Amino acid sequence: MKVNVKKLHVSAKLPVYGSEFAAGADLYACAEGGLTIPAGETAFVHTGIAVELPAGTVGLVYARSGLACKRDLAPANKVGVIDCDYRGEIMVALHNHGKTAQTVSDGERIAQLVVAPYYTAEFTEAETLSDTVRGAGGFGSTGSK
Repeated sequence: MKVNVKKLHVSAKLPVYGSEFAAGADLYACAEGGLTIPAGETAFVHTGIAVELPAGTVGLVYARSGLACKRDLAPANKVGVIDCDYRGEIMVALHNHGKTAQTVSDGERIAQLVVAPYYTAEFTEAETLSDTVRGAGGFGSTGSK
């Protein structure tokens, strides 16, 4: 699938897959001089790119496991959603879950972008819903016997 990417800044990097079968393409910080995120704080990190996702797809921005596990930095909203009609800059709201400030360097891999198809639902009000074994049980109810 072809995805057009527009560089909004001269030092911006296009997304790159880290291996042949990687589902997510790395997104890179576009932060001249770096950006320090204090402990317990969130900062918007520029990528310097905008994308043109094909109709019927969505861009899902996920944490990079190494950054999250080793440096306590992960997207504040857990999973970012880029709608296919959005043409603005991709920004990643990185939250520092750690106890010390972390500096994100220019060109550093900060998140990963997964492009996936989606369905548009037609929501219809109903008086009843079909019965299931689970029923209304939630929040861990399927693991309790």
